[in-house]
Parts: sequence; C-alpha cells; structure tokens
Amino acid sequence: MLERLSDPMLVAQCLTALFLAILFLQSGIDKVIDFSGNKAWLTSHFAKSPLRGQVSVMLPLVTLLECAAGVLSLMGAIELLTSGGRHFALYGAQLAALNITMLFFGQRVAKDYVGAAALVPYFILSIGAIVLLAR
Repeated sequence: MLERLSDPMLVAQCLTALFLAILFLQSGIDKVIDFSGNKAWLTSHFAKSPLRGQVSVMLPLVTLLECAAGVLSLMGAIELLTSGGRHFALYGAQLAALNITMLFFGQRVAKDYVGAAALVPYFILSIGAIVLLAR
C-alpha cells in the first residue's frame, strides 16, 4: 500500500475522494441527526418559491444521495489505496456532482444567489474529480 503513495496521480485521486467523502458524509449525517431542524429551515427557505410544497420529498432524497455520495467516495478512497481501482470513487464523484447540481437548482429557485454561488467550488471539485478518476 505504501508504494502506491509514490504515485502523484493516485494520491490526488485518493485525497479528492476523501474530501468528497468528508463533505457528503458530514452533510448527510447532519441531516439524519437533525432532520426536523433541517426540515424547518428548508421549509422557511423555500416558503416563497415554487418548491415550497416539495420539502418533504426533497429533504429525504437529498439526504439519501448525500450519504450515498459520501459512502461511495469513502469506499473509493479505500479501493484506490488497496487495489488502485477507481470505480467507487468515480461513482461517488458523479453522485456528488449530481447532488450539487440539485442543491444549486434549489438555491437558484429560492433566489438565494449567495448560497448558490457557494456551491460552485464544490461543483468544480466534483467535476475535477470525475475527470481525474476517469483517466
């Protein structure tokens, strides 16, 4: 395993997968632990938008997809370190990009342009991870 760490591409792939794992697991787990608090915040956030009646559907879906992106990314980091395989990390990055696109859509519909702009670096990272892992 240590000999793999001499490959800069593998190190970049692994660190990117770990970053996405931390980002999405923390966010997903937070939504699970404080589901009612997140639901209340999102309900008020979308109160004046066309998505106001969709929070009960959106929150579980986003939570599930965030947790899945985090788990796949973590499994991908482990796979990269143990066998050099990239499948799980690539799936995690793809799911992460989809997740951020969904969140970006919601922020734009809610006219939270600052919140939408804050997602751009994460989207760029996710797309970069897809390119990096698809080599």
